Amino acid sequence: MKKTTKKYDLTLIVLSYNTQFWLKKTLETLKEFYLDKSKYNIKTIVVDNGSTDGSIEFVKKNMKWVELIETGENLGFAGGNNVALKKIESRYAMLLNSDLEFRDDSNLDILIEHMDKHPEAGVITPKIEFINGDMDPACHRGEPTLWASITYFAKLEKLFPQSPLFGQYHQYYKDLNSHHVIDACSGATFLIRKDIMDEIGYLDERFFMYAEDLDWCKRVRDHGFQVIYHPEVKITHHKYKSGIKSSSKQIAKTTNRYFYDTMLQYYDKHYVDKYPKFIRQIIKYFITIKKGGF
Repeated sequence: MKKTTKKYDLTLIVLSYNTQFWLKKTLETLKEFYLDKSKYNIKTIVVDNGSTDGSIEFVKKNMKWVELIETGENLGFAGGNNVALKKIESRYAMLLNSDLEFRDDSNLDILIEHMDKHPEAGVITPKIEFINGDMDPACHRGEPTLWASITYFAKLEKLFPQSPLFGQYHQYYKDLNSHHVIDACSGATFLIRKDIMDEIGYLDERFFMYAEDLDWCKRVRDHGFQVIYHPEVKITHHKYKSGIKSSSKQIAKTTNRYFYDTMLQYYDKHYVDKYPKFIRQIIKYFITIKKGGF
């Protein structure tokens, strides 16, 4: 008898780099609160980006239902995820951070159903919340235009969060309790159509860390599709375990450098031809100060 290949609706991709403790929580809660209840065919892939903390051994021993891909080195966020993205055959793919916690209200089926009903939607994200219940603003962002960035770093958004003029960076003036169109979401929980991904390409690997999600969202929008924020689905994010606010000063310094360097990379890719050359010099000077003042 000829063996039939199982068709998947969604492939979940969890990128891990020395996050064994948090990866365990992510996978266990993912299975308990979503996979065991979903009506769809779901495949889960863990991409290990060269971990040395026992993460690989943990997954092999305890997570038999997970497909493990070992890169053997740290390829960055875009590079690591792309290894899996290039392999998927499901209708949708979803990137998941390795420091997430699923809950009773983390039903990703709702996101799939929304995408099935709305072909104009190219990307969708749940509401990401911190452990204290506050929204992670990275899941609800505007395009980081020059004006949006200036008002954000000048703290005008903080002073006037409900202002469409000064609050373009995170767009808090929109109804955060209902689903709607946004400009960009976080790569921590990023669901995209495979056919759109095939059309626009994968994550841009020039962005080693940060902004690859912003760039992907912009490319989705530039091809005429929408990015959707859907707060009916919620996931907890244990953020900053290995980033700018890490307890390790070396990790924090490294990620701080990536964060600010990425700003210039994003500007060079999407905006450098739209403004006079001196604007780039001002941005570069600002970045140099921020990096040096860390």
